[in-house]
Amino acid sequence: MPSRPYKDFVIYGCFVLNRLVTELDVDLYQDGLESKLEAILTERRASLSKEEVKREIRSNHVMTNKVIEALVKDGLVVVAQEEGRYRISITRAGVLHIRKYNEFYRRIYQEQIRDHYRYRPPPYWLRE
Repeated sequence: MPSRPYKDFVIYGCFVLNRLVTELDVDLYQDGLESKLEAILTERRASLSKEEVKREIRSNHVMTNKVIEALVKDGLVVVAQEEGRYRISITRAGVLHIRKYNEFYRRIYQEQIRDHYRYRPPPYWLRE
């Protein structure tokens, strides 16, 4: 039986950021996105719970916290506490980061991306 491809913080972060952009329901590669981004982020307020992040990366609680901490440290997401629950939201820097590096991630982590989206379709911008 073949082993599953190794996944590191970078690819887990890629999955989380792409999921958050999907929640924004925005065309990541549309012209003029940079000028519209502040309004989109304010208006749509897309976020995920820690549990949703955990399910997205298919990992345990410890790894989920580490991935979220790494994304926060890099300024790609923010964490807010609402009614005793944590909500993770993408920042402007996070959207621009994933827009810039998705092609790189697709080339370097092709096997891990294919494995991750084995049972559901990836966002259209990650499809081959």
